[in-house]
Amino acid sequence: MKALLVDSSSGKPVMKIGAAHKPEPGEKELLVKIMATALNRADLLQKAGKYDPPNGVTPILGLEMAGVVEKTGPGVTLYREGDKVFGLLSGGGYAEHCTIHEDLAMPVPEAFSFEEAAAIPEVYLTAYQAIIWLAELKEKESILIHAGASGVGTAAIQLAKNLRHARVITTTGSDEKCTLTASLGADLCMNYKEEDYAVSLEETFGKNSVDVILDFVGSPYWEKNLNVMAMDGRLIYLSMLGGSTVENMSLVPILRKRLTIKGSTLRNRSDRYKIDLTSIFWKHTYPLFASGALKPVIDSVFNWEQCEEAHQKMEENLNAGKIILNGM
Repeated sequence: MKALLVDSSSGKPVMKIGAAHKPEPGEKELLVKIMATALNRADLLQKAGKYDPPNGVTPILGLEMAGVVEKTGPGVTLYREGDKVFGLLSGGGYAEHCTIHEDLAMPVPEAFSFEEAAAIPEVYLTAYQAIIWLAELKEKESILIHAGASGVGTAAIQLAKNLRHARVITTTGSDEKCTLTASLGADLCMNYKEEDYAVSLEETFGKNSVDVILDFVGSPYWEKNLNVMAMDGRLIYLSMLGGSTVENMSLVPILRKRLTIKGSTLRNRSDRYKIDLTSIFWKHTYPLFASGALKPVIDSVFNWEQCEEAHQKMEENLNAGKIILNGM
């Protein structure tokens, strides 16, 4: 089969279409003809040699896909050839075919395109895990979502609003991205390039007003995050794009406010964990996707031959929502 492979022969890694072994479905697995996949920052890190795939996982990039079941493995009962499915992968989405356990696959909603379905798994499952499982966001609590216009950010806004009727606050890097997060349900958006989010937040909602924070930035926001959090607040780290080292850190706010701080990744979780997460997520969100209350935000769609251009757009942080690849 054809697949996008990392070519480092020029000294700089680039994506080129080459040949790869076509997988065969094992026990309870589906062989899927991929119709669309989506970019994630983990792809850029793996491409640069900074994020190795888990042991036993294909080196082909791509953490999510949507496509058509081409073949079923032994013991499959949930799907048959010709069914449209989408789901989370540990790797292999940048290819013509992949395999996926049937319990990790979800049926493509009737009104959704393959591109829309491919934009769901990684960001919505990551956001659901962070908000519902890790932060245990309660009804009508306040949540601050950094990088609100990112793929996970746009998913988190919608989930917090629809599942918990939360007060949603976001930070973004432009007024246009603030407008996007507001259209998704954010009650307050702050352009971090033009204002101090901690000051603006306190002026709007008062001191110690945030119950949950989702942070992808890391060390630059550490002190401000602790300052704006309410008693028994929960801070969830999903990435550290701005830095990982905090100097002169005071533990006093953590003790005084009884804060909980957690970090999480999803790719290296066990299959059992991912299956349980997928099952519970789909049970609670399928009606919302079907009704249009939840809808993935797609920034742009590229033919997979234009993968380098798509990667560059994400690298420069120019996207608002998901970047999709199709045409496999």
